Amino acid sequence: MLNGALQHPTRAPVEKHRDVDELLKKIRIIYVTVHPHPPSRAAAQSVSSSSAKPRAMAAQKINEAHDHIAKAEKCMTKWKPDYDGAASEMAKAAVAFKNAKQFEQAKDAYLKEAEYHTENKAAYEQAGMMLKDMKKMPEAIQLIEKASIMYVENGTSGTAGMALDRAGKLIEPIDLEKAVDLYQKAASVFENEDRLRQAAELLGKASRLLVRLRRLDEAAVSLQKEKNMYKEIENYPTCFKKTIAQVLVHLHRGDFVAADNLPGFSGSEDCVSMETLLAAYDEQDEDQLSRVCNSPLLKYMDNDYAKLAISLKVPGGGGGEEEETSRCSSRGQCRSATGRGRR
Repeated sequence: MLNGALQHPTRAPVEKHRDVDELLKKIRIIYVTVHPHPPSRAAAQSVSSSSAKPRAMAAQKINEAHDHIAKAEKCMTKWKPDYDGAASEMAKAAVAFKNAKQFEQAKDAYLKEAEYHTENKAAYEQAGMMLKDMKKMPEAIQLIEKASIMYVENGTSGTAGMALDRAGKLIEPIDLEKAVDLYQKAASVFENEDRLRQAAELLGKASRLLVRLRRLDEAAVSLQKEKNMYKEIENYPTCFKKTIAQVLVHLHRGDFVAADNLPGFSGSEDCVSMETLLAAYDEQDEDQLSRVCNSPLLKYMDNDYAKLAISLKVPGGGGGEEEETSRCSSRGQCRSATGRGRR
């Protein structure tokens, strides 16, 4: 009896310990599954050290920038202010802030540099680039435009044109209207310098964006001006491509007469294709129009013009023989694709 009484109570604690052991095993299995390779102390210290290095470097650059600002201020407290010295120190401060990714302070330093050194127009453009890095695009463009005006006034129009071109590229993804304006201004700067190739290329950017914006009347004018420039520098292959773009733009404007009366490029395969396209449009032959518009000649143009080609439809969605007779009699003549003369 005594032995039985003594043995019986010990069974429950043993079973309880087994349950706890099982639970601990399960916890260890789960932990190892989630964390198969727990970081060692050395690895943790390495991560901490690697993240501390950039912070230390940034702090060092910020301190350097403030040292340069102090030197700039010292230049300005002399009996005769040293504007060149102050501008030089502010330029160094701007670079140091930029390297520390302190873009707001870098922008302010560049503007201060421009204030001290009025001949250094590039400082405004550099300040604009800092605003670009801060995602303040409209303010960035304003400063770059200001720099371009000062470039022109200072007799460096080529630099002004390139600055406006860069500004156009920056703003194009978010504001097509402003990009058109900047490209047109850049083209005008280069045209005034008789640098027609650069002017035509920039007008080409503006023309494509005008098509994308569906401002087709303006696109037609821009294309003609662009084409005239290429003609003046005797780049006739590009002239011919611009004629194809003009045909597409005029047909989307619903102006068949303007498209049909464009000076062409007789005898070339491109001319034959355009004759066929105009005939198909005029005769409302949807199938023939589709074949020409999906040909390599039009499909592999600049993307905005290729889209015009693919989306082009005949007026009214096609017509029959009576409509064709009526249309011919109203014009007083009816020309076939092969009989259509190009100038």
